[in-house]
Amino acid sequence: MTNIRENLENIKTALAVAAQQSSTKTTPVLVAVSKSHDRRAVGEALVAGHRVFGENRVQEAEQKWPPLRKEYPDVELHLIGPLQTNKVKGAVRLFDVIQTLDRLKLAKALARAMETSGRFPKLLVQVNTGEEPQKSGVTPQELGAFLKECNDLGLKIEGLMCLPPADEEPAMHFALLKKLAQHFGLKELSMGMSQDYKTAVALGATHVRVGTAIFGPRGP
Repeated sequence: MTNIRENLENIKTALAVAAQQSSTKTTPVLVAVSKSHDRRAVGEALVAGHRVFGENRVQEAEQKWPPLRKEYPDVELHLIGPLQTNKVKGAVRLFDVIQTLDRLKLAKALARAMETSGRFPKLLVQVNTGEEPQKSGVTPQELGAFLKECNDLGLKIEGLMCLPPADEEPAMHFALLKKLAQHFGLKELSMGMSQDYKTAVALGATHVRVGTAIFGPRGP
């Protein structure tokens, strides 16, 4: 049986050690990826003291999190999966951070929903560092123009996130993301998952997204 408390402690220790070995010496925020895991598993992490979680789907999060947030109002919830424009209102209402802003149509929908609701989640732009046609994200070449479009809409972009190609060394993609963030004056870098978060920390990650190493294999 998965020991979620122990896994959290082990990963947080590993993050602290990796941070001390990095140039920034700053331990990144651990986003516990709770997608496809039930309230019981999430509840174990909450009881263990963890408060930052990531979900892939708005609908799943809407079913899972409202009752948990009543009990734990200091939770910070990140959307780390693709966001459809018809789910934007729900996402703005529920999430504190949206990491997957990846196209102008979505930026326009977010700007409208945020203005209407008066709720302003933190926004990160997803960068398709591998320029994979099947994957969401703005290409590195498009990023400057896209950030300007977001600024023109009144959106404040806090940082960047990426999902490196599965068959390539992640370090080169993390290094590219860091270079882009520095060039555009963005402070937050969401990169690194269960298998490569230590590499991401070494290259300046401010947030790492870890699921399997905390909760065990995902459900269907």
